[in-house]
Amino acid sequence: MFIVPRNYHYTINNMQGDKVVRLLHYNYLPLAMSSVGDPEFFFDNPFSGQDVIASGEGEFYSEAKMVTDSGKWNVWNRRVYWYGNFFPDMRAWDKLDENKKRGAGGHSVFIEFPNSELSCHMSVFAARTYKKAHRHGPGRVIVIPAGEGYSILWEEGKEKIVVPWHEASVFVPPNKWFHQHFNAGTTHARYLAFHPPMQFHGYAEKVEDRAKDQIEYPDEDPFIRQKFEEELDKRGTTSLMHEEAYTNPDYEWSKGMGKQ
Repeated sequence: MFIVPRNYHYTINNMQGDKVVRLLHYNYLPLAMSSVGDPEFFFDNPFSGQDVIASGEGEFYSEAKMVTDSGKWNVWNRRVYWYGNFFPDMRAWDKLDENKKRGAGGHSVFIEFPNSELSCHMSVFAARTYKKAHRHGPGRVIVIPAGEGYSILWEEGKEKIVVPWHEASVFVPPNKWFHQHFNAGTTHARYLAFHPPMQFHGYAEKVEDRAKDQIEYPDEDPFIRQKFEEELDKRGTTSLMHEEAYTNPDYEWSKGMGKQ
């Protein structure tokens, strides 16, 4: 995963002679064009702005750095995030931090890019487990680097939609729809979420209001657990979700459960 510096022309080369390369490009251009609808403004504009490569320190694609997060707007309760322009392999990235908030013993990495509003995070969780349902604002593009399973999406009080996924799947939960991720496979699953601009994050300012945007395991619709166990049964396996997690909202998962 890497960022292309603005106002630079570039070429992409496939170094493997026997395999096709697939690229996913993510940017905020659609938002910009909703404000200024003339393509020439963006594609034939002589203004170049600051040269982010020439003005930076060190190599533009140097190794990412870990940063301690003590920011005022740390709504994810993250301890650290990674800061850089190049991440060589998100299928194998192992510099993960425990993410108790979403349950199932999962681990996450949060990423920010220098001189850019772009950010993303990736979560890793064990086979035969699932995360807590949650919701937020629009525009999060979710990519699956590894794993097999499904997600359930629904607008509050309305029909639930099942979205199956595997490596290279992409989907986008609509604005303020609950969504919940299920690993029905035999190996750890990963989902990488590209974030919209901060104005669209959709988090409530008050902590007590944010609680309404996540459903704890004891409060979830019985259909959620039933569906998960049925999907595992089709594959000849059983759930690794602990029974106490369905009765105790403060249940502590094993720290090593979500590690790979």
